[in-house]
Amino acid sequence: MLRSLRPAIVMIALFTLLLGVAYPLAVTGVAQAAFPGQANGSLVRNADGAVIGSALIGQPFAEARYLRPRPSAAGDGYNAAGSSGSNLGPLNDDLKTRVAETAVAIRIENGAGVIPADAVTTSASGLDPDISPAYARLQAERIATARGVPAKEIQRVIDQHTRGALLGFIGQPHVNVLLTNRALDARFPGSPDA
Repeated sequence: MLRSLRPAIVMIALFTLLLGVAYPLAVTGVAQAAFPGQANGSLVRNADGAVIGSALIGQPFAEARYLRPRPSAAGDGYNAAGSSGSNLGPLNDDLKTRVAETAVAIRIENGAGVIPADAVTTSASGLDPDISPAYARLQAERIATARGVPAKEIQRVIDQHTRGALLGFIGQPHVNVLLTNRALDARFPGSPDA
């Protein structure tokens, strides 16, 4: 009996070491060597080296001088522990009310007519770090007023941070909110609202 179990036990031990230890260590080593930023979570650091966020996870920005992200359904606003969508269907009255209220607030604050869908709807995870270029452009005038600079200067920073579809056809053009806001702070450090 032990003779017939021995190969099975050896194979379990061998594959545990190979696939449970060696392979994960090899993949982690290659990732750290080839893509250290991405392997460590695409962390964004301030001038002192302290982590202030990740380029992969959205965070709230409430001040008028900042680009605002899309709404979040994740807990109390971009809480990664509560990551999820609202799960409200398009015919749900609560969703319609929330979208309508958000649209009114955006029109009041930005003076806009047409509002992009991502300005009033949450992403599937509730943690989307990116917004559409249309939503970013919609906010340019408000940001320019709050920072005391011409709107075309704000638009230039937004354009510099607009990324196209991956390989030209995967996904949509997008603007990373955190990285763009950091660029705005770097470009206009002495803004009146700072």
